[in-house]
Amino acid sequence: MSWPVTSSRDLHRDDWVVALRSDTVSRPSAPEDVFERLTVEHPGAVVVLAVDDDEQVLCLRQYRHPTQHEFVELVAGIRDSAHEPSVETAARELREEAELAATSWHLLLSTYASAGLTTEVHDIFLARGLTHASRGDFEMHAEEAEMESFWVPMEELLAAVLEGRVRQGPLAQAVLAYDVLKRRGGLHPTDTTPAG
Repeated sequence: MSWPVTSSRDLHRDDWVVALRSDTVSRPSAPEDVFERLTVEHPGAVVVLAVDDDEQVLCLRQYRHPTQHEFVELVAGIRDSAHEPSVETAARELREEAELAATSWHLLLSTYASAGLTTEVHDIFLARGLTHASRGDFEMHAEEAEMESFWVPMEELLAAVLEGRVRQGPLAQAVLAYDVLKRRGGLHPTDTTPAG
C-alpha cells in the first residue's frame, strides 16, 4: 500500500547506504490533507544471537553517539546491498565483529526498526555451532575499534532484559524470541553455512 506522494526531495544522500528524504503525502480519502514526512532510506540490517553449547550468548559493548550511551548489543550490521541474502550478511558480520563462524542458522524474527521514520528491517538470526574464524583483512574503525566482546549466560541476559538493565531493542527482541521458541519447541536450525 502506498499513499499518494505529491513531491519528494533528498535532504541528504551520499556514497553511504543510508539516505534521508522528505516526502509530501496526501491522505487517499482526503486528498486536500497534505503533510510532510521524513524517511530514512535503509537497505536493512541483520542481528546475530550467537549461542554456544553452554547456552552462553556472545555480547558486545559499544558506544552509540546519537544516544551518547554505551550499549550491550549483539553482533549486527547493515546489508551491503538489497540483493545480498541476509543470512550471508549475518555470517559476514559474525566473522568480522566476533571472529566466529556458525554451522547452524535460524531466522528468529524480521521486524521494522521504526516504521514511522525508516524503511529499515532487522532480520534477527540465531547462530549455533560456533567456531573460531579469522576476520581476514577487515579492520575495525570508529566506535567498532573500541568494541568489547564478552559471553553472558542466556538466563542472565534474559533477566537483564526483563529487568530493564539491557535496553537495546534488537537484543531484547532476539532474547525474548529465543526464549519463547525454545519453550515451544520451535527451534529447528537450517544446518546450513552461508556462502562466502
